[in-house]
Amino acid sequence: MTGPSSVYAVQTVHHRLAAVVTVPGSKSIANRALICATLADGPSVLHNVPGGDDTAAMMDCVALLGAGIGPDPHDPTLVRVHGTGGHLHDGPLMLSARLAGTTSRFITALCALGPGNYTIDGEAPLRGRPMAPLYDALVALGAVVEAGESWGHLPVTITGVDVSAPWTSSPAMISISGDVSSQYITALMLIAPYLPGGLHIELTTPLVSRPYLAITAAVMGSFGVDSVDIGERVVVVGAGRYIGREYVIEPDASAASYPLAAAAICGGSVRVQDLGPDALQGDAAFADVLAEMGCTVHRDATGTTVVGTGILHGIAIDMADLSDLVPTLAVIAPFADSATEITGVGFIRAKESDRLGDLAAELALCGIVATVLDDGLRIEPGFGSGAGLQTHHDHRLAMAFGVLGLRVGGVRVHDPDVVSKSWPDFWTALEGIRSSATGVEEAR
Repeated sequence: MTGPSSVYAVQTVHHRLAAVVTVPGSKSIANRALICATLADGPSVLHNVPGGDDTAAMMDCVALLGAGIGPDPHDPTLVRVHGTGGHLHDGPLMLSARLAGTTSRFITALCALGPGNYTIDGEAPLRGRPMAPLYDALVALGAVVEAGESWGHLPVTITGVDVSAPWTSSPAMISISGDVSSQYITALMLIAPYLPGGLHIELTTPLVSRPYLAITAAVMGSFGVDSVDIGERVVVVGAGRYIGREYVIEPDASAASYPLAAAAICGGSVRVQDLGPDALQGDAAFADVLAEMGCTVHRDATGTTVVGTGILHGIAIDMADLSDLVPTLAVIAPFADSATEITGVGFIRAKESDRLGDLAAELALCGIVATVLDDGLRIEPGFGSGAGLQTHHDHRLAMAFGVLGLRVGGVRVHDPDVVSKSWPDFWTALEGIRSSATGVEEAR
C-alpha cells in the first residue's frame, strides 16, 4: 500500500474472535505532554509515545521552537525532551503541522509565547479546517495574528504576546464558544500558566467534549500545574511553570474502539492490553456503550475485554463526549436489531472529513441506511454488500471501514495509508484480529 491510489481489500471473518491487541499510546495525551515538556524547566522522559504522523509533526515543531527532542534509538516509543523553560527560539520560523489538526492548534497557541514571527502551515486538507475561534482568542490576548490567505485558516503567522510584563495576580480574560472544538480551549489552557496572572476563559455557550479538557488538566497536573478549574461556563488556569518529569502515556482509547468493535460484530472476545479502569481518556467509555448494546465487558488493571454475544441492540446516544468514535459506532449499528440514533455531534462535520455526510454517503454504498440529522446520524439495521469506500483523508473513517469489512464481504478501503496519522500498523493489527478467528463457531 503506497500512496492515495492504493486500496486495501478487507477479508471477512467466518469464526468467533479470540484476539489480544496492543494499541499505540494516546495521540491526544502525547501531544499535550509534548507541549508541557517543551515549556518545562528541565528534562522529561515520555514513554509509550505513538508513532503516527500527528505526533511526529508535533515533535518536529517543538524541536524547531527549541525543545531538545531525542527518541531512543532502541525504543522508538521512548522520547526524551529537554524543556525550554518557556523560552522559545526566536523567529522567523516555518512550522509544518502536515495533516494534524491537533498539532496545528496547539502549536499556533504555543507560538503566542514566543518572541518572533512564526508561520504555521499544513497540507491542503488541513488548510480547509477551521481555526478562527483560536485566532480570535489569541488576538484578545495581545498576539498579532496574520492570516496568509483567509482568516480562520492556515497558513497563519503569529507574533507573540508580551509575557515579560511584571507579575500580576489578575488573569488575562477572553471569551470563546464552548460548543466548538475542544482543541481550541485545550491549546489556550496549555499556554495559560506562562501568561502573567494565568488565564480566565469565559464560555459563551455550553461546553461540549468536557472529557478532553479533563485530559488536558490531568496532563498539566502531572507536569506540576494543578491550578486548573473547569466549570460549566468558565475555565480558569493560574500562572505557574511546568516541571520536567518521567511520564507514561496510556494506550489510545480512540484506537481501542476499533478492535473492541470487531468483537461486537464478529462475536468472540477482543482484549486491549493496558487500557484499564483508571484511563484518563473519556473515549475509554466506549466499552460501556458496547455493553449497553448487548456485549459483555470486563476491565481490570491489565486491560479491557469485550465479548460479542451475538445479540446487538440499537441505542439512542448523545456522543458529544465521544465524538471521535461516531464512525466506529456507525459501523456497528447496522448489525443491531433496531435503529441507532447518534446526537450531539453536529460539530464533527468540520473534522478531517465531514464525519456525518461523508460517513453516511460511504455507508450507503454498502446498502446501509444512514440518515444525517441536524446534530448526528440515524442508522437503520441491515446491510448489503461491500464496495470501494473513500476515506476522505480521514484516518477514523478508514479504520471504521476496516472493521465493517470483517463482516461485510467486498469492502475495499481507498487510501488506506491515511491511518498513519494515528496508527501506522492498523492494517497489520486488523489482520491479526481476523486471523485470531480459528474456532469452529460461525460469526453471528
